[in-house]
Amino acid sequence: MRFGKLAGVAGIGFVVILIAANLLLTAAGFPTPSQAASVDEITTVFAAGSASLRLASALLPTAWLLATIFAVGVCVGLRRDETSRTDPWSLVGVAGVLMQSVTFTSVEATRLALMSAAQHDAVAVAGLWGLHTALFGFNQVFLATALVGFSMSGIRAGAVARWHAGVGLLAAALLFVTATTGPYGVGGVNPLALLGLVGWLLWLVWIVAYSIVLIRHAPRVERGRPDLTWHQT
Repeated sequence: MRFGKLAGVAGIGFVVILIAANLLLTAAGFPTPSQAASVDEITTVFAAGSASLRLASALLPTAWLLATIFAVGVCVGLRRDETSRTDPWSLVGVAGVLMQSVTFTSVEATRLALMSAAQHDAVAVAGLWGLHTALFGFNQVFLATALVGFSMSGIRAGAVARWHAGVGLLAAALLFVTATTGPYGVGGVNPLALLGLVGWLLWLVWIVAYSIVLIRHAPRVERGRPDLTWHQT
């Protein structure tokens, strides 16, 4: 399988895992960033929902691996030929994906620490929840970075449609605004949390659309030399 197609499949797999993990947490009653919850409610949910949280967390290493393959596939696929320079905007996109993976690793580790605290030391729950909220909020700036980088490079290379890039830039704006107001959500609820949710949903749509582009359009290899012109296979 060509790497471009593999990257497209990885992108769709990444989205599927994210949806599955979030459905597990929602079904177990874990609060979303747009929901207000007291420390007692948070303690109860994390103490009772350890099985769902462990399973959702166990899925995420695969998601981060797939996200990296997707990002590299987009970056490499946007090069016009083997001698052309990589578009700086595509490097911005790769950096955004890698940073969101690193930051969300911290988010998920904090959730697991919350589970442990809820079961053994409830005094620590409030502080850990504040850390979780802050990390979750700031993580959105890296999603925005990936969206801007790959949308701009995709348009410049003629790889994506204008509506696709528009969805990416709109999602980036919503996520960036929500990340900027993230500190106001610590100890409460970010007043613009719903904008972040809309931006996140658009991010998933954007990834699926980009993955389809990667699957349908791949570099053609002739006599050992890749011609990376985008074409439908």
